[in-house]
Amino acid sequence: MTPPSRHTSRRRAPMAEINVTPMVDVMLVLLIIFMVTAPLLVAGVPVNLPDARSKALDQDAKPVQLSLDADGRIFLNDLEVAPAALPDELTRVAARGTGDQGPQVFLRADRSLDYGRVMRVMGELSRAGLTRVALVTVEGSGTDAAR
Repeated sequence: MTPPSRHTSRRRAPMAEINVTPMVDVMLVLLIIFMVTAPLLVAGVPVNLPDARSKALDQDAKPVQLSLDADGRIFLNDLEVAPAALPDELTRVAARGTGDQGPQVFLRADRSLDYGRVMRVMGELSRAGLTRVALVTVEGSGTDAAR
């Protein structure tokens, strides 16, 4: 009697395992794409900020963003506000704040704006009771201030 052939006697069982290596590769590529594109999505209002030598401040709570673009338009948290409606909007913001000082306000103004226009907005902030105001700049050499 001849021995049975190896190929005919045994049947190969179907493989029940999933190869996860391609899935892990795809997930890592997606993670890298999201890590690169997420900071680009936080653009806000385009403002040409002045340079300063100071470092960034550490913040616990999310501050209120008040921006003035090169055309003099006013934006409160990326929403345009008419100059006449600004005092009422700032009063609402101050009422939402907790504590004695109210919420932190970041004032971003384009470097080409008139100083008086920025000071009028700061006066409205003070009138509304918002005294924790920080002027936002871009970290740089500060050579524009020396000129």
